[in-house]
Amino acid sequence: MTTSSEADAHPSEQPKLSKKAAKKEEAKLEKLRRRLEASSAVSGAAEEEEEEDPLAANYGEVPLPDLQSKEEVGEPYTEVGALGEGMQGRSVLVRGRAQAIRAVGKKMAFVVVRERGFTVQCVVTEQEGSVSRQMVKFVASLNRESIVDVRGTLTVPSSPIKGASQQVEIQVHKLHCVSKAFPTLPINLEGAARSEAEIEKALQAGEQLVRVNQDTRLNFRVLDIRTPANQGIFGIQSQVGNIFRQFLLSEGFIEIHTPKLIAGSSEGGSAVFKLDYKGRPACLAQSPQLHKQMSICGDFGRVFEIGPVFRAEDSYTHRHLCEFTGLDVEMEIKKHYFEMGLDFYVQVMDIVDQLFVAMFDSLNASCKKELEAIGRQYPFEPLKYLRKTLWLTFQEGVQMLKDAGVEIDPLGDLNTEVERKLGQLVLEKYGTEFYILHRYPLAIRPFYTMPCYDNRASSNSFDVFIRGKLLGHSTCQQTFSD
Repeated sequence: MTTSSEADAHPSEQPKLSKKAAKKEEAKLEKLRRRLEASSAVSGAAEEEEEEDPLAANYGEVPLPDLQSKEEVGEPYTEVGALGEGMQGRSVLVRGRAQAIRAVGKKMAFVVVRERGFTVQCVVTEQEGSVSRQMVKFVASLNRESIVDVRGTLTVPSSPIKGASQQVEIQVHKLHCVSKAFPTLPINLEGAARSEAEIEKALQAGEQLVRVNQDTRLNFRVLDIRTPANQGIFGIQSQVGNIFRQFLLSEGFIEIHTPKLIAGSSEGGSAVFKLDYKGRPACLAQSPQLHKQMSICGDFGRVFEIGPVFRAEDSYTHRHLCEFTGLDVEMEIKKHYFEMGLDFYVQVMDIVDQLFVAMFDSLNASCKKELEAIGRQYPFEPLKYLRKTLWLTFQEGVQMLKDAGVEIDPLGDLNTEVERKLGQLVLEKYGTEFYILHRYPLAIRPFYTMPCYDNRASSNSFDVFIRGKLLGHSTCQQTFSD
């Protein structure tokens, strides 16, 4: 016995529809037919556009083989940071990340291109012979943070450009995507660059802005370091090391590089990271102290090092870090440890004084852009310091604290809170946030610290402070070469 469905039945055997139902079904079929025709027309038109665009070579994604190293041909790249009004009318080629993209209708789009913290606005406008409507569409569809090559003519707009560092525009003739970013990134750079003050202000106005937390920043560090503030921090760090090196070289110091894997602790006062070194116990160097002193005994006279320091600290304060970059100095003293105007101060404290003032001056002069970028996300006041750094004895500092009603043992050390309070008092009285505190009580200094010749209870040692925070310390000690 054979059966069949209603759809396979003879037409005469199929159930008849009412006129109303038949008319409704016919309307549905007609609507479907029109939609299919419209879709086909759009698809065909798009294909026709792509095929017939005579300017297709002026835009698009660059194939991988074309990115391989080959003989340099064509015009050279110009850095975004070098673009200025003096280059008006010139044809330029730049490469950078598409930081912001904004379409204005179908005939115009704006792209802000960023390279090494500098940004320039690029204008893509439909014009016969160079920019097609398809090109504008391609630019508008770019993913943010994609790397692009932009060729165009530099112009100077009549009004200031708020969204870019360079006050010029590139009238785009060609734009190619070199490396396409994902459509959605785990970190939005605008959000990562927001200050806490900006977020709080928005909350008070009833608006909620994205806050990028620390764990997210660390998980996607490669994106986080693209923010202007982080770019500025790394730039300033580089400049500090450069000033430190150049200043000390000019003062007759020699740069050394000491071992970071050693057999035992290099100094007391902090724990070490222990490890196995080919079956033998070893640890990461807490400081270059031992090898600096060996260099002095080896007749180097004056040495310094910029290098990593490792300390297994359990404290969570700004003064206790497990790993940091140390700026270390060691120098010999030929004569007196403590006589005003003689070797100790002329050779040691004067050098420290001049070194820091040179750093502050140089950073203010050459890192304005970096300081401004950091200040936008982490607001701060410019540092107040004197041309000749303030020197205070430990006793003078203690007296200032006592006069302010702070109880302290004159023979005891200063804790973090008291140091911060002293920094406020120094600013109010002397108008500086940077100073040196010296002649600490011998009882609170390491055993090798030399006592003052005129007061055995005081030591030839000093600490450097900025805004009430300890920057570094020094002790003078007797070292014999044989």
